[in-house]
Amino acid sequence: AKNNSVPMDNINRAIKRATEKDAGDFSESTFEAYGHGGASFIINVLSDNANRSTADVRSAVVKKQGKMAEQGSVLFMYDLKGKIEIPSVVDEEELLMAAIDAEIDDVELVEGDEEGTSIVYTDPKVTGAMFDAVKGMGLEAKMSLSHVSKAPVECSEEDFEKNMAIIDALEELDDVDSVEHNMSN
Repeated sequence: AKNNSVPMDNINRAIKRATEKDAGDFSESTFEAYGHGGASFIINVLSDNANRSTADVRSAVVKKQGKMAEQGSVLFMYDLKGKIEIPSVVDEEELLMAAIDAEIDDVELVEGDEEGTSIVYTDPKVTGAMFDAVKGMGLEAKMSLSHVSKAPVECSEEDFEKNMAIIDALEELDDVDSVEHNMSN
């Protein structure tokens, strides 16, 4: 912070706020929005100030010509799934055997967003057990819950760029934890 010329008062105030015993007053919120070309967004927020985060999210979406949606109008188009990200390519047969050994029957293996990575989707209730099974295979992994689109939408290149601008604006906000979308391209 000092390298970026942040005043000492701001630094001390941030440290004090982080070390106070009532600093655990964070709450989770989920916002829904529509982008361009039929795209939709689920915006997950973790904030200590709900009013600020609501205003920030609305402002970021509207400034990029998106539309905030009513609660539940986007969420129904997604399934909540356990997501295990593995930084290597996984043998599907070996993964299925590990899942069967852990008594898990709902497993989906897909290629990761980056080349040479894999993602395993499973029921949220058994994500921990599947994570342990992946670790038991000797693989590094990262576990989370994720909303997965039931009906991905293919956007034009222009709409895709506009939607990515909305996502970038949202991800720049301190309170935004993640932004999930239904764009397939």
